Amino acid sequence: MLDTPNAPVNAGADYPTVRKAIEFISTRWRDQPSVETIADHVGLSPSHFQHVFKRWAGLTPKAFLQAITIERARELLRDSASVLEAAYDVGLSGPSRLHDLFVAHEALTPGDYRRDGLRLAYGFHPSPFGEAIVVAAPRGLAGLGFVDEGNRAAALADMRRRWPRAALVEDAAATAPLAARAFDPKLWRPDAPLRIVMIGTDFEVRVWETLLAVPLGRATTYSDIARHLGKPKAARAVGAAVGRNPISFVVPCHRVLGRSGALTGYHWGLARKQAIIGWEAGRAQAM
Repeated sequence: MLDTPNAPVNAGADYPTVRKAIEFISTRWRDQPSVETIADHVGLSPSHFQHVFKRWAGLTPKAFLQAITIERARELLRDSASVLEAAYDVGLSGPSRLHDLFVAHEALTPGDYRRDGLRLAYGFHPSPFGEAIVVAAPRGLAGLGFVDEGNRAAALADMRRRWPRAALVEDAAATAPLAARAFDPKLWRPDAPLRIVMIGTDFEVRVWETLLAVPLGRATTYSDIARHLGKPKAARAVGAAVGRNPISFVVPCHRVLGRSGALTGYHWGLARKQAIIGWEAGRAQAM
């Protein structure tokens, strides 16, 4: 059994060091940097760095590097299209579908979305990938993003742009339980699914629902999602919808890769996408 992270607040405390290491090894992977070299870069002793990194990722730095290479990405993409089809063929679609995070979802109707009285609560919370902003609708989680360089105002502005007619009110007490359910694997339970509310166009919601069919430890492509939706020429539109996904991590847009296995872009930064994919690899190995 691999070491697993402690409470999310501890994982969040480790993340700045881990992110610095990820950015270093992802640009120097061809050199296969030693643990000593990486530790020196982040300002820790080799033994302390190894401990911090494995506590956070559940993987050694070397195993993590292997998890985010093109070769590993290609393995994740194996039978991408059939994975999507199988998830629906066995009846796992619809509002009660549970994926590996044990998520139950629903879509907010256009009427609810457009009315001026829509109230969304927001709060800032620690996560394994840096500070997160969590947005809650009355019926569940509606948004999840990340704070970069301590800039909470930018993270909040990003969420406000997504729902310009909604009133966003700070209420960390309301969003804290949702943050815990999303980021703490001990709370990923089928008897208490995390309820999410998808607020978007019909096409966007269909794309986001498809993302929920991608299991932990697997990946898919924009073109496979387009084919799954019966719109094989709509890969570009799918990419735009993936980019507008407001519920990062839980609706796993990070599991969408380029056909070659390239990680491609990510609204919250490529280093964070690498971090999430590697962190999930640690969870998958520990199961």
